[in-house]
Amino acid sequence: MRPSLNWLLVFIPVSLAAEVAHQPLLVFITSGLAIVPLAGLIGRATDRLAMHVGPRLGGLLNATFGNLTELIVAVLLISAGDFEIVKASLIGSIIGNLLLVLGLSLLVGGLGRGEQTFSARAAGLHTASLVLAVAGLGIPALLVAASPRISVGDREIVSAGVAATLILLYVAALVFMQFTHAHLFRTPESNEQPEWSRGLGIGMLLGAALLVGLESELLVSALDPALQTLKISPIFVGLILIPVIANAAEHAAAVFFAVRDKLDVTLEIAVGSSTQVALFLAPAMVFISLLLGRPMDFVFTGFEIGAVFIATLIIAVISRDGQSNWLEGLQLISVYAIVALAAFFL
Repeated sequence: MRPSLNWLLVFIPVSLAAEVAHQPLLVFITSGLAIVPLAGLIGRATDRLAMHVGPRLGGLLNATFGNLTELIVAVLLISAGDFEIVKASLIGSIIGNLLLVLGLSLLVGGLGRGEQTFSARAAGLHTASLVLAVAGLGIPALLVAASPRISVGDREIVSAGVAATLILLYVAALVFMQFTHAHLFRTPESNEQPEWSRGLGIGMLLGAALLVGLESELLVSALDPALQTLKISPIFVGLILIPVIANAAEHAAAVFFAVRDKLDVTLEIAVGSSTQVALFLAPAMVFISLLLGRPMDFVFTGFEIGAVFIATLIIAVISRDGQSNWLEGLQLISVYAIVALAAFFL
């Protein structure tokens, strides 16, 4: 049984009461805590529905809804015009999965074991996709640095072109993983049976998504007053706090599978989620912002690009042999702590 954070659902009515009482700091804290179990319910409902439709369609379902919570939060942040936090949260989700989640998983899973093994070929594909994504994230920033007088319209055209290219690469990777080379990746275990009916799974998915939307709206509305009270930078909130809130349940699942010595599943959760954010979710935000009438470019800061590049480079190095140990996990966590410390003072 996976670890449950459903007891945090108690913060849903608490956040609503805090909103009625006009306590923005309390709203910010309690709505963030409420999102944690709701994101877990979305993931669980998606997993149960995937078992009903089979491995191929199930894989596509997981790929589609795997980062639904981040999508909802990002859309609301774009609507509020908080582009800086949106971009930081996308980068934070990538590095959080690569460094914090995978680091905790390798550390806890490696304790008491000499080595743990995983598919180096599957990890290599995800790493290659991340390297391409880093290039896509970096080129618009290099363009702006080289041509600081470039017009806003030209920046938007370049952003849309890069975003469309990354999404096409993501679709190609899905075809590779789910159809042409599916044997390289995880398929459901033979003894896995859906605990929920299809109707219950759909109902739970829709209900949790609606509640995530409600709590995310409360979180975003209380963001600016909370930042002024806590005296912390928007970059730190986007890079560290929001990704941790949105991915906490997924983090717990990744560690849980590592403890059971199922490291391929752990890598699929951690590295696969980062790939999805980098190749699909982040570029999709460019087009969603256009639909919302609040155009957002695809230009990230040097710090954000550097953090993703370092995280990707480290994962490429430690995953090349298909083996891991607790020390590698501690090293990943240490790098994440360094990035978080720098972000706090940025």
